[in-house]
Amino acid sequence: MSASTTNKKFIGPILAIGIVFGTAILALSVIVLIKVNSKVDGIIDNYVKPAINARASEQLSNSILSESTRIEDAMSHLNELQRIAKVSNGTRAINTSGFNATLDYITNYLTANTNFKITKTFFPVFSKDLARAPTLTSLISGNTTNHTYSSNMTIAEFYHVDYTASTNVTNLIQLTVIPNLGCSDDDWQKANPSPAGRVALVKRGDCTFIEKGILATKYKVAALLIYNDGTAADRRQPMYITLGPNNTIPALFLSFQLGQRLANASQNRRQRVSVRIDIKRRYEHPFPVGNICADTPSGDPTQTIVIGSHSDSVPAGPGINDNGNFIYLTNILHLSLSLLLSGSGSAANLAMAVALARLFRTSTYPKYKYRVRFCWWGAEEVGLLGSDHHVKQAKNTSIVGERLSDYLINLNYDMLGSPNYIFGIYDGSTSRNGTPSQAIPGSKKISSLFKDWFIQQNLPWDYTQFSGRSDYGPFLAEGIVAGGLFSGADDVKTVEQRDRYDHILGQGMGGIPGILEDPCYHKACDSVENINIFGYEKMVKAAAYGLEFLGRQDDLRTWLYPSNEIQYLSGRSQQQTAQKYNPINAHLKLSDV
Repeated sequence: MSASTTNKKFIGPILAIGIVFGTAILALSVIVLIKVNSKVDGIIDNYVKPAINARASEQLSNSILSESTRIEDAMSHLNELQRIAKVSNGTRAINTSGFNATLDYITNYLTANTNFKITKTFFPVFSKDLARAPTLTSLISGNTTNHTYSSNMTIAEFYHVDYTASTNVTNLIQLTVIPNLGCSDDDWQKANPSPAGRVALVKRGDCTFIEKGILATKYKVAALLIYNDGTAADRRQPMYITLGPNNTIPALFLSFQLGQRLANASQNRRQRVSVRIDIKRRYEHPFPVGNICADTPSGDPTQTIVIGSHSDSVPAGPGINDNGNFIYLTNILHLSLSLLLSGSGSAANLAMAVALARLFRTSTYPKYKYRVRFCWWGAEEVGLLGSDHHVKQAKNTSIVGERLSDYLINLNYDMLGSPNYIFGIYDGSTSRNGTPSQAIPGSKKISSLFKDWFIQQNLPWDYTQFSGRSDYGPFLAEGIVAGGLFSGADDVKTVEQRDRYDHILGQGMGGIPGILEDPCYHKACDSVENINIFGYEKMVKAAAYGLEFLGRQDDLRTWLYPSNEIQYLSGRSQQQTAQKYNPINAHLKLSDV
């Protein structure tokens, strides 16, 4: 594709967006450009100093896999994903024909074009949809009160818990208050009356919501009510939390005021406090969701490089640039805003896998000493369930090549083709509190690895937050080095970014400041036409370079896990009380505690 054609593809949709904002934005942009122009050279200096040695420099300019991974192939896959969605009621979400057809397409294409070992595994997923709004009624001293459920937390007294089970009784059930914060067996054993068969009321704090749910399940409660702790203005209302996909008990989250009222009333032993809870899930039985992994036939299976992306979209669309982040029942309108950009990661993954298979079949391209495992995770949109399932299985197996200890690194490619793109690199130095120290040095190295490539290619770059909100999260949470690329979603492109990208790429190539990096993020316009082919191609090439660089290392394990740095970070982490983070909560932007 010529630069002119690429430029036209990018400018077309951007001009359409610019019309909405009018000439005022254009005028403002010109003024800002004049003001910052004198500072641009100084800004650029910070982005053009690669920290690479001679060998790495040679690899940067001679990446055969990068040259062999073709944007035409990735775009062909995106067009097929869009076609699948079109004939499947506009979606590739889990539990739809579109998702199943996506798995078939990936599997069939790999079978026809590689000699990789392909494995498709299935895991059960419960739908989180509710059949109706839940109800909560309390009975205190003969007074019955129906409490308010609403997605407007300023008026709600309670809200449903993500992954709540249905209630199977309609009678009033006695309430029991769990002492302290319900974070230990001792708390539950001291509860009077016993929590078994009763509704347990426990205050937020100290341990995670999931841990409270596990203890409630252990002590056989009929239902669990968690209430806010009221320690700050933003901790008085109900909130949206999850108990995780393995939860089996009915659960609601209450406001501080309601929870405290019930707790206080229960302290009076002369009166009985009871509640009636009605929760009905739309579907009571789980449905199967699939992961696909494809392994190179060569390479040490006890030293595996995992390359991941996800294969599902949200129910509302085809998911071409991004398959979207899952927003639950009360945000269905927002849910309808999601379509194709993480499909851009899946397509890139597929193109890269086939390119590597072709090279490995030649006599001139040496095979890597490490096995490479390409994976397409299912159910990312509902909480990273596919990757989380895979990691949990790896933790519990003793099969050589399938153990978590056999994994050296996970590289994740979600959104790579955003129209108002950035060349985003996950910044390993911004990993969440609670990230195992052993994963941090290598994750930082991966950040620098991609940065050096963009600099060598005379391309701009940006670090993006290493939040754990995509499928690398479950790996990172278990101490596996992770990294990847991200072209932008719902962050706003800044004037500084536009100027820097214009300076390096050429006038007009830096996008539009003041609007989202993907204006179609979670919207019906996220189709193939939403992909910026110029930016997408660079990101695909960078991803391929990263894999080849790692595959050519003499001792990748030592490179990724330097013992001195890990020991230093471990010593620091022992002095802190940071709690291990929950990647599913990170994905859904939920509080752990």
